[in-house]
Amino acid sequence: MQLIRNLIECHKRGEPVGLTAVCSAHPLVIEATFRHALRRGQDIVLIEATSNQVNQDGGYTGMLPLMFRDFVHDIAERCGFPVGRLVLGGDHLGPNTWTTLSAADAMDKATVMVAGYVRAGFRKIHLDCSMSCAGDPVPLPERTIAERAARLCRAAEDAYDGDRADAPVYVIGTEVPVPGGATEALDELAVTSPEAALATLDLHRDLFATNGLADAWQRVIATVVQPGVEFDHDKVVDYRPEAATALSAAIAPIDRIVYEAHSTDYQTVGALTALVRDHFAILKVGPGVTFALREALWALDAIERETVDDDQRGHLRQVAIARMEAEPDNWRRYYHATGDALDLQLQYSLSDRIRYYWPDREIAAAQEKLFRNLHAMPPSLPLLSQYLPFAYAAVRAGEATLDPTDLVTAHIGATLDAYYGACHRHV
Repeated sequence: MQLIRNLIECHKRGEPVGLTAVCSAHPLVIEATFRHALRRGQDIVLIEATSNQVNQDGGYTGMLPLMFRDFVHDIAERCGFPVGRLVLGGDHLGPNTWTTLSAADAMDKATVMVAGYVRAGFRKIHLDCSMSCAGDPVPLPERTIAERAARLCRAAEDAYDGDRADAPVYVIGTEVPVPGGATEALDELAVTSPEAALATLDLHRDLFATNGLADAWQRVIATVVQPGVEFDHDKVVDYRPEAATALSAAIAPIDRIVYEAHSTDYQTVGALTALVRDHFAILKVGPGVTFALREALWALDAIERETVDDDQRGHLRQVAIARMEAEPDNWRRYYHATGDALDLQLQYSLSDRIRYYWPDREIAAAQEKLFRNLHAMPPSLPLLSQYLPFAYAAVRAGEATLDPTDLVTAHIGATLDAYYGACHRHV
């Protein structure tokens, strides 16, 4: 995947450039990403699906890899974004979705999944075998993680039959943050030691060579380490550059490879900029953009309450909370409060487990009704300023209309602006 390799080469030459990986399957988030990229003149958009969102069993979105590809391409074409500048990535591809199975069975399913991603046109593949399966020791030995990653890389290489210039690029790493944010309260994190980061690279390089994957190793572009950033339900652990000085220096002389930073959601612009400067050149964001989506939808719900008769409203917020309470499987292992405190977690937790519920039919119908109401009765500028100040600014600047979709994507765009600023300081 030459688009990404060229950008990494620029970073390795000393240019302060990076790449944002938007990890979301929500159509409004994806549309916001393309609209933002067109407005900012970005050369590359990287959209990633996680293994629990999209897999051969459908994931929680119900989409197979090929379906997700077509879904994203359709949105890109509708927005006027050239698909030749779009890169699809697979995030946390490994046995994570099937850890209740034995390692043998989970890895068999992961092998099928990775091959399916590659055949569907995904060209950035994160090989993540860091989680223990049934019967595995906890934590997994690093060598076991790397051996399993090599097996998945072989499956990906065997599945690809296109032009070698467009062959998949890979991300490895054994210190991989939990997808979607921490499940426990956090105060501070231990930063990966430079010795551990370099040992991981050496181990993977040797195992790739042993398994006939020397060519694939030349397309490993990043390794996932812990730079000291994370978030839980209501706190953010901010990046402290001084704590990662040695880790940053360790990767600088390594050809072609940078760090990929996970859980960068909710970091400040300054922190994101420092991460890119310190060679965490790929910044992953997922809950951060879906949190912004929820903020915008709740704001539109509030505007609807101000302007539409009760019996005509979509009552999106009310419906969404009711559906989460009726179907708790996607949040009950994360949220442990009760009563009013649980209501706050369901809606406002930074881990944003509400993102799993947007495809629900009742919630989608409530959102459609909300949008119809506000399309028929657009909000006044004072109301817009009260509830959606970022969208208000976009409307005043001529970058958005009062259409509800425009307002939501403009609000999400404010979050994406922080990542753009961190990754494009050469502009």
